[in-house]
Amino acid sequence: MTSQHSKTSVAAISIFVSGGMAAAKFAVGIAIGSLALISEALHSSVDLIATIITWAVVRVSDKPADDEHHYGHGKLESISALGVTALLYVLAGGILVESYSRLREGTPPPSISAVPFVVLVIDIVVNFWRARALHRAARETGSQALAADALHFASDVMGSFAVIAGLILAALGFWWGDAAAAAAVAVMIALLGLRMAGSTVQTLVDRAPEGAHEKATAAIRSVPGVIDVERLRVRMVGATTFIDTIAKVPRTYPIDRVEEIKRKAQAAVETAFGDTDLTFTAVPVARDNETVRDRIMVIAHNSGLAVHHVTVHDLGGKLIVSIDLEVDARMQLDAAHDVANTLERNIQEEFGADVEVDVHIEPLEPELPFGVDAAPERVQTIAAALIEYAAGGEIHDIHNVRVRDTEGGEIVNFHCRAAPSMSVIKVHEHVDAIERKLRRAFPSVKRVISHAEPPRA
Repeated sequence: MTSQHSKTSVAAISIFVSGGMAAAKFAVGIAIGSLALISEALHSSVDLIATIITWAVVRVSDKPADDEHHYGHGKLESISALGVTALLYVLAGGILVESYSRLREGTPPPSISAVPFVVLVIDIVVNFWRARALHRAARETGSQALAADALHFASDVMGSFAVIAGLILAALGFWWGDAAAAAAVAVMIALLGLRMAGSTVQTLVDRAPEGAHEKATAAIRSVPGVIDVERLRVRMVGATTFIDTIAKVPRTYPIDRVEEIKRKAQAAVETAFGDTDLTFTAVPVARDNETVRDRIMVIAHNSGLAVHHVTVHDLGGKLIVSIDLEVDARMQLDAAHDVANTLERNIQEEFGADVEVDVHIEPLEPELPFGVDAAPERVQTIAAALIEYAAGGEIHDIHNVRVRDTEGGEIVNFHCRAAPSMSVIKVHEHVDAIERKLRRAFPSVKRVISHAEPPRA
């Protein structure tokens, strides 16, 4: 059963029960002349009106957001609860006025029989059952309107007990018992209205639920990649918890990683609150453990520049930065030089004017360069040269040699093996020496790409 069907079903059943019990108490109250019983019947009549409103409201409160109601229709439940509260205060005021009038004038007590007691006992049993059913449905669906309805019927139980006490006092000869019981019912109604008004108004003015801010903050901070929560706002609209947060994330993270953080944050708050709508704004910030290279890559990325081979040296407190900057191959030198100068200035603004920056400008590789596999004879020739240059050195087992012809020259790929204990820098030095020899021997080779791996087990 869906939550919407559960709410409407419970509310619809309550309508018929409220109507029947209100009519029974009103008829018996008129017959015996009991103000307390008539007051309780009027209270039940207000409950009937409230239940009808609730039944109508819950049918539309769960509708999804639309072009005119961006946060859904949940606030309708709060508005309906506020309207019912107003009715309760009007009723309580009227009963108190009539009770005071009877006490002042000394109105004779009602005629007592078993009928009103039977009606009231049935009313207590029915209202107790309805209060439990509505409270359970309100807890399962998060409906404020159903919760208010459950509170009504719980107060009806207390009101019926007050009426029974008043009738017993009247039967014992205390003429004021019935009027006093009516006044007690009015006080109960007023206290109920005060409780409902406080909860409803807090929702309408977007007061955050107790502990919700701390709970939501903890949930979002638990997501890997969230450095801190800068701001967080929580409000309820019907059964949905709306959370608006600004969270700090590392500025070195790519967009897809930030999107993953957002998805995990949504899952975290749903686990904590249930039905939740999260607005997550990521603010990139620098972490304490960022390296100089990380910071330079961020500067280049923010400028939309493609850089690689970033090297940084510290010469006695002075930074020396070298960067390969890729620009459009068709760009004129003066334009490319301006781009490089701008990058240099941005780096100096970040690290200080005394930092030394050298930018090497090179053409940006096309995204999908055209190329074809070289002839087998050419592959064999280059493979033989690679094996020769590696002979007697730390690099051995040259294999999987591939050569491709492109518009810019030949691209050579090969695999090789080295001792598993050798450091990466040593492997790179030995492989780089082989690559340099190959390019010197074959000027048409534009690029050499090697893949070193440990020996087979």
